[in-house]
Amino acid sequence: MNLPKEDKLPVNLLSACFASTSATYKYYWFLSILQAVEDGNYKIQKKELFARMISNAWYTVNYFKVSYGKQDVIQETVSAIKDIENIDIDEKSKVICEKLVGSNKKETLKLLWHFDKNVPHWFQSSWFPKMDKVDIYKASTAFEEKCLYGLYRDEIVINPIWVNYLVENSKILKDFCYWNLALFLQNKNPNVPDIPNKLIKPAIRNSLTKQRTGFWDIVIKELGTVDCIYTGSELTIANYAVEHFVPYSFVSHDLIWNLIPANKSFNSAKSDKLPPLEKYFDSFFSLQHTAIEIVRRKNPNNKFLEDYLTIFPDLQSDISKEKFRDTIQPLITIASKNGFLFMQ
Repeated sequence: MNLPKEDKLPVNLLSACFASTSATYKYYWFLSILQAVEDGNYKIQKKELFARMISNAWYTVNYFKVSYGKQDVIQETVSAIKDIENIDIDEKSKVICEKLVGSNKKETLKLLWHFDKNVPHWFQSSWFPKMDKVDIYKASTAFEEKCLYGLYRDEIVINPIWVNYLVENSKILKDFCYWNLALFLQNKNPNVPDIPNKLIKPAIRNSLTKQRTGFWDIVIKELGTVDCIYTGSELTIANYAVEHFVPYSFVSHDLIWNLIPANKSFNSAKSDKLPPLEKYFDSFFSLQHTAIEIVRRKNPNNKFLEDYLTIFPDLQSDISKEKFRDTIQPLITIASKNGFLFMQ
């Protein structure tokens, strides 16, 4: 994905900022600049940009628990600030940013200003490849080499010749950042599914009503009741929740092979915890296998049966516990390594 060209601007130098990256700082820094410019700000406080960096990474770190690698401190900074400021993991990005900008807590300020050591000036190193930090600051204030912004102790000032370009191409530039950020994080998390959709908090989670009425209601109507695999309580068609066996915050999908009916109260308490397979997999598989047989018999063209085809290419004869476990086990293992906790 290439940046939009502009004859009078050294867009090639802006592209070069992202040519070699060992951490995510540059992506989050530039995203934060674009967001501030979209708000009409061209003289931007560094503290605001650092706060935006944290708020932009907030959901990816706290909810989806994506690994950023050992060289990147954004992950541990987000986690630390969450505890220091007592901010909920589901808080809106705008609110998080405002809280951090307004915070005077020494621990938070130290964590935010850590990024000032390298990020603001090294981002412009493609304009000033042979200069050190002091010289980059000095050259940038005169907008030498048509650099993107001038650097000062507490703020940056967008170079006026770049303003229209940033404003007019804001969406494309943000997409460019997210695309490259996704590639970077996918490389750090090769077995974690759906990284691109874990970069931004979705406005609304998809409802599971269709999976309930179109699949599990059919099963429970046929059986009368089913037992919750977690609590053993009896579930009826009027009283159950549809829950993700492997947490949604890891798999980031609503495929029916990972969904089962469960006790409503337990479903709420389970949250994003992982189920120990040695305790729950046999019951999970048994319920799934029974459901497949019932739905296939009652409605062989049911669209939710297609969700199983990636695991069982032939639902007529290929439904084995071993294949199902071979799909679930790696997901549980990787999620655990990324910080998801097991149910107690």
